[in-house]
Amino acid sequence: MPSSLSGRTVLVTGATAGIGFETARRLVQRGAVVLLHGRSPEEAQAATDRLVATDGIDSALLRPLAADFARLEEVENLAHAVVREHPRLDVLVNNAALAAPERHTLTVDGNEIAFQVNFLAHYLLTNLLESALTTDPGGRVVNVSSSLHRTAAIQWSDPNRERRYSRLAAYAQSQLALTVFASDPRVTAVSVHPGVCETGLLPLYGNEGGSAAEGAAHVVRLCDPATEIVNGAYYDRSERVAPAAAATDDRTIKRLNKLADLLVGHTA
Repeated sequence: MPSSLSGRTVLVTGATAGIGFETARRLVQRGAVVLLHGRSPEEAQAATDRLVATDGIDSALLRPLAADFARLEEVENLAHAVVREHPRLDVLVNNAALAAPERHTLTVDGNEIAFQVNFLAHYLLTNLLESALTTDPGGRVVNVSSSLHRTAAIQWSDPNRERRYSRLAAYAQSQLALTVFASDPRVTAVSVHPGVCETGLLPLYGNEGGSAAEGAAHVVRLCDPATEIVNGAYYDRSERVAPAAAATDDRTIKRLNKLADLLVGHTA
C-alpha cells in the first residue's frame, strides 16, 4: 500500500540527533523526500550518511542542509536555498531546540540564545518559506513544542531576560512562543509535545524518558496528510488537548508577531 507521505517534501530542522533524526528516518522510510537540517554542513552530511548506511535508505530521498540558528543570517540563507531548490514544500517540522545554558547567553543578533534558536529562527524560517509551503490540503507546519510551555510567561518588556535569568524559565518561554506561533492565521500549523524522551533536553524534565523514536512517531503522524488538523491545535503526544490559555489568545498572537518581527529585524 503506497504511503500517504510518498513523494512529499518535508523539511525537518534539528534533524541530526534525537527526535529530529528519528522523525527524518521515519519520513524517509515512508517515501518522503526529507530536507535534513543540521547546524553545520558536516553534521547534516553525517546524519544523512548514517541513515543511508544503517537503514539502506535511498540517498536520493535525502538532502542535507545547514544553518546555525544562533545566526539569523544563516537562517535566511537556508530559507532562500530551500525556496530556490524546492519551490514546493509540503511540510515544515520546526524541531531544532537547545536547552537554555546555565549562564545568560546572547547570540550575535543580540537575542537570548534559547529564545532565538527555539523560536525566533523558526518564526523567521516559516515566514520566509511561506511562498514554498503549499496551500494544498495536507500542507502544514508542525512545531515540536513542550508541556513546559504551560509554566511559562513571555516577558514582553524583557524577552531576553537580562534582568532575571533562569534557564528553565528561558526554555519554557521559547516553547510557549513556539506554541503561540502555531495559532498564527498566516500558516496552517499545529504544535506537539512528543513526550519526555531520552534526548539532549532530558535534564530539563527529569531523569528518564521514552525513546526518541517514540517521540518521533507523534511528530510523523502530524506530518501525514491523512491526519486532519485544525490550525493552532496542540497535541500532547497523540492526543489533542487545550494548550495554555495564552497560546490561543488573539492579542497575544498579534503581540508576539510584533515582538518577533522586531527581534529578527523584519518588519511585517
